[in-house]
Amino acid sequence: MNAIQKLAVNTLALTLLIALGGCAGMSARDQNTAIGAGVGAVGGSILTGGSAAGTVGGAAVGGVIGNQIKK
Repeated sequence: MNAIQKLAVNTLALTLLIALGGCAGMSARDQNTAIGAGVGAVGGSILTGGSAAGTVGGAAVGGVIGNQIKK
């Protein structure tokens, strides 16, 4: 992983942590969806070498999985 990819992953992780701080008023299902989307985005980015399509695809899949947990 080159320096730009590491910076992108670290920036995404930091953004995710900041965004999750605003989840206090959300339902448990909404929180699971947001967390799933964040984890999926990071995973998709890593697996595809920083591809935008991989990041968005991972976020979409992770959001759906997070939404369906404890339905």
